[in-house]
Amino acid sequence: MEIGISTACLYPTEAEKSLSCLLEMGFHKFEVFLNTFSETEPEFLSFMSKELQKYGAEVLSIHPFTSAFENMLFFSDYPRRTEDSLKFYHRFFEAAQRLGAKYLVLHGQRNYRKGRITEEEYLENYHRLFREGQRFGITVAQENVVDFRSEKADFIQRMSDCLQEECAFVLDIKQAVRAGESPMEMCRAMKGRMVHLHLNDHMPGKDCLLPGQGNFDFSLLFQTLKEWGYTGDGVIEVYRNNFSVLPELETARKFLCRIAEKV
Repeated sequence: MEIGISTACLYPTEAEKSLSCLLEMGFHKFEVFLNTFSETEPEFLSFMSKELQKYGAEVLSIHPFTSAFENMLFFSDYPRRTEDSLKFYHRFFEAAQRLGAKYLVLHGQRNYRKGRITEEEYLENYHRLFREGQRFGITVAQENVVDFRSEKADFIQRMSDCLQEECAFVLDIKQAVRAGESPMEMCRAMKGRMVHLHLNDHMPGKDCLLPGQGNFDFSLLFQTLKEWGYTGDGVIEVYRNNFSVLPELETARKFLCRIAEKV
């Protein structure tokens, strides 16, 4: 497993400036947050691709800013909007293609307990989006996110059992912690379907820290993933207020690399 980073760590610095900064720091694997519509334009993506090529770097995944609206786009009770949104996401699939990414990260349905669609309908709409992504060679990967339908491990397990090879998952450690779930139980629910990994740490009273600053057992996680045949990489994903100076990001990467090398 190689350790990369998400451009979201430097948000609200613009995506291209974040990428350039992180490339200069020595990172070579990325999740790129696309934070507005203009960042899906060919000219912008061409610039990003050239920057990546200079450093021999790779984009693993993209994370659309529309994750904030996916509840309305795909998981409401208004079918015509769902149809339009499936076509609208072609824009992100094409952006992922241009950057060389394999995965698009999905948040899904927020405030699902008050929503008017069933779990069956949710899975049907996700499945349609998944298949739409496959047409472009992009895998739509469901992330576990607090306050979203995906926050509980038992739902992830049902989703995996139902859709089998036509679903994929992103494990985010902090999101599991915030939802009151064990990250390892969430990991087990994603077994065999996990394609991407958001790495962060925590301790009592602090649910999002840079790896190495909390008490999460990364050795256990990496060993478990190795035993299960996980072939993906992992990206550090925290918020800008979770660190003071940029060198802390490199310290976190080195910490994770040392662990990954031992398993």
